[in-house]
Amino acid sequence: MSLPVLTLGTAAVDFVSGLERLHGPVTVVRRCTELADLLAAAQSGLARAAIVAGQTQDLDGGVLERLHSAEVSVVALTDDGGERLRLEALGIRTGAETVEPEALAALVAESAAQLQSAWPPARAAAGAAGPRLAGLADPAGALRPRAADPVQPGLPAAKGELVAVWGPAGAPGRTTVAVNLAAECAAGGQRTLLVDADTYGASVAAFLGLLDESAALAHACRMADQGMLDREAFERVCLKVAVTGTSLRVLTGITRVDRWTELRPSALGTVLELARALADVVVVDCGFSLEHEEELSFDSMAPRRNGATLRVLELADRVLAVGSADSVGLPRLVRALDELAHAVPSASAEVVLNKVRAAAVGARPEAQLREAWERFGPVREIRALLPADPAAADAALLGGSVLLESAPDSALRHAIAGLAGSRLAAPRRGLRRRTLVKVKF
Repeated sequence: MSLPVLTLGTAAVDFVSGLERLHGPVTVVRRCTELADLLAAAQSGLARAAIVAGQTQDLDGGVLERLHSAEVSVVALTDDGGERLRLEALGIRTGAETVEPEALAALVAESAAQLQSAWPPARAAAGAAGPRLAGLADPAGALRPRAADPVQPGLPAAKGELVAVWGPAGAPGRTTVAVNLAAECAAGGQRTLLVDADTYGASVAAFLGLLDESAALAHACRMADQGMLDREAFERVCLKVAVTGTSLRVLTGITRVDRWTELRPSALGTVLELARALADVVVVDCGFSLEHEEELSFDSMAPRRNGATLRVLELADRVLAVGSADSVGLPRLVRALDELAHAVPSASAEVVLNKVRAAAVGARPEAQLREAWERFGPVREIRALLPADPAAADAALLGGSVLLESAPDSALRHAIAGLAGSRLAAPRRGLRRRTLVKVKF
């Protein structure tokens, strides 16, 4: 069976005639002059592969995601060695502009076969329907099962644990938990990376007192989108803060809420996979919303603001669902966990109730919260109850520090350390807080 192919580029006529003379392996069904034409033809289901020559600079992670969502593989032809390395880092098969027709047909067939083999669960369940990617709105995709993005070739094997700190709206304390959890992991001797992936209210940089306007995570995602993110580039873009004799690496979030489009889920997935290869623990501060935005979008390929949060939750090895321990926060968390089960069925959240205090719950607050959770909450245990300690939290925020340094003996710090699995020694009296220092690798 002949494979239908689209072409793009001014040099297309040079190889199209050669492919047509083969009479079999591939069939050129449309010659496109612009990238928009190629994308439109791909989304119409007209072809299963695309050959791009002479305009390869237009190929990036976002374009590749749209083509792959339509089950169209890509082969790029270029004689530029640097450009070939960039394209291959994105997972695109490449060849010389003077490639022989037989070799080009073989490249196209291999590229199409590789894309098909990357989505076996989705294809088996949905027949001819293509995979649904987290980065794009797709109204029809609501009727199909979700699939993970294919792993970008060239990345080192991931081995670190990815911990997503998530919770419903209403400031339950996600960032407080994420920052201090990362600090405890780093103090425990683990190579730790803290990532701010909140597309609504990124605040890790402000929490740590970092005067950073570079939006390190957005920078890393841009490089990943261009196929330029490797170990050296990743370490350059990370910030490094000192925490009681050790270091914590940080990828700060977007500096303005309107920059959420820079956190494309496909690129973010690449960043997180590389992060897991370079760190023992990766702690990600997520946004709250899980809405797919499908009913709000008239463009089936429109970017999705909540795609970053959904991508993190899909990739996470551990999800901490943080909720406020009061009469408003508890019902919100129960509803949010139900939404999480529908949005990301693979996520098994650990319940963390924050700001536990008798003033909001009554006498014996921990016992009352556990009893209420058993009666009204989902069938899962409470992983941790974090006591309200506004004095310690305010002191840490005021000093741009973490509880480990500003209030090492506080009950809140000990509870978060237990959540990190740390066994604390007897607290030392008179431990002075050290200021976090921002340095570049």
